[in-house]
Amino acid sequence: MSSSQVPPPYVPPPPPPPPSQAASSPWKALIVAGVVLALVVGMMGAFLIAVGGKPRPDNPAAEPPVSNGPAPVGTEALRKFYDQKIEWRNCGGMDCGSIVVPLNYDEPDAKTIKLAVLRNRAKGEAIGDLLVNPGGPGGSSLEFASSGASQFGGKIAGSYNIIGMDPRGVGASTPLKCLDTKGLDEVLASDPDPDNADEVATLGEMTRKFGDACEDNGGELALHMSTVEVAKDMDILRAALGRDKLDFFGASYGTFMGATYADLFPQFVGRMVLDGALDPSLSNEELTLGQAKGFQTALDAYLEYCVDQGDCPLGDSVEEASVNLRKFLDSVDAKPLDTGTDRELTEGLAYMGIWLPLYARSLWDMLTPALDAAINDGDGSQLLMLSDYYSGRGPKSYKDNSMNALYAVNCLDHNDYITAEEVPAKIPVFEEVSPVFGRSFAYSLASCSDWPIKSGNVTKELRAQGAPPIVVIGTTRDPATPYQWAVSLAEQLESGVLIKRDGDGHTGFNAGNDCVDDAVNKFLVRGVVPPDGLSC
Repeated sequence: MSSSQVPPPYVPPPPPPPPSQAASSPWKALIVAGVVLALVVGMMGAFLIAVGGKPRPDNPAAEPPVSNGPAPVGTEALRKFYDQKIEWRNCGGMDCGSIVVPLNYDEPDAKTIKLAVLRNRAKGEAIGDLLVNPGGPGGSSLEFASSGASQFGGKIAGSYNIIGMDPRGVGASTPLKCLDTKGLDEVLASDPDPDNADEVATLGEMTRKFGDACEDNGGELALHMSTVEVAKDMDILRAALGRDKLDFFGASYGTFMGATYADLFPQFVGRMVLDGALDPSLSNEELTLGQAKGFQTALDAYLEYCVDQGDCPLGDSVEEASVNLRKFLDSVDAKPLDTGTDRELTEGLAYMGIWLPLYARSLWDMLTPALDAAINDGDGSQLLMLSDYYSGRGPKSYKDNSMNALYAVNCLDHNDYITAEEVPAKIPVFEEVSPVFGRSFAYSLASCSDWPIKSGNVTKELRAQGAPPIVVIGTTRDPATPYQWAVSLAEQLESGVLIKRDGDGHTGFNAGNDCVDDAVNKFLVRGVVPPDGLSC
């Protein structure tokens, strides 16, 4: 597989499903924002007007001035950034503005970048500002925040101004530019598990071209997309909002953002929830192996469901279905399927079309007919549609730059990638934990080995010493962030409090589990810390 197929080492939050499937989808809250996301860059007003909502005063900036929150000790060089005020403007029912941060925190007097901020005001009397992030890297915090009560529930939306800030390089903030549509199409459609030396060489060359494009088109921004820098941006936002503490809800990769912030600024942590947690201490290989196992676990659960429903296109038992799915992927590798468009369904695109529904049990009924059409009719159109929703591709182009940002961030956050030539020795252990996906995940270990931009960053445990209780949520059959990662993060954090959700799909809050939702609501709204190890 090319570096694109198994994002290193995380996967982006899945985009909303097709409108015809929206009613039963857990991503329903993001549909409107997802549809207009192509308008975001440079068009914040158009984006928010499209979202709609109850009108606000024409001049939110006329509100009584708010004093800035405190700056960390020893950051005098950053004083001008901590002292800035957000000039809010009315944006179709919400408020939007921006903050300015240093491009390079080691050179605060040099270049700056602008980060887009959205405020979805509390429906009642606000007790604070809750910064939210859906993950990625590359997911839009503005979209996440704009969903309001449909994503976070009435109690949280009624009590907090929900704040979104697209991270540096993402969405409506100063965006990272890498590949154009044609170039990204080529990467995502490429062979997910090279079979010979020529295909391995192609993998490395494609990675170099991808990284060179980020460096050439993104300039210095491509050098400064790390999670540590994002966490520093979060603290400047806290001060600009006039808050002594940062209240935060992060999902998936957003948990890494939150944990990194808490480790850097424990004195400024407020009420923090990390849902679908990453384990920051793991190496690239450990993370990728864990994710391979997670996706296999989710796949096995889906296959059992498919078989139990009857007429499963993959077979009459889980074992048979697993073998036949692997055979199907191999057949698509040998001969891509027609989709009724000028794009064929390749093995790489088929992978993403299968991965998307594994994020939520309610999406499984989309996967079965897609596989049936592909296997029995040679029609790859439905799997291509699912793949495109995963990668954010519209009819003519990509709706956002999330896939570009994904690799830029991950290749800066980790320095322990191996070469493609070293991968074959790793394949047996990957195939042991994931017979279907193992080879492709193994090849993702080389995702950044040929990336031209290096940071030297290494993974480490995050302690957040002195921080107040931080709630960490893990789901037992989460494909993208395995439950054990949540257990580990809660143990690493000095004040970590673990919530276990027994279930399927990615992340645990607002996933149909009243026990989890009640604990999160009480913690964020009333400050009631759940018992450590709460099992839901």
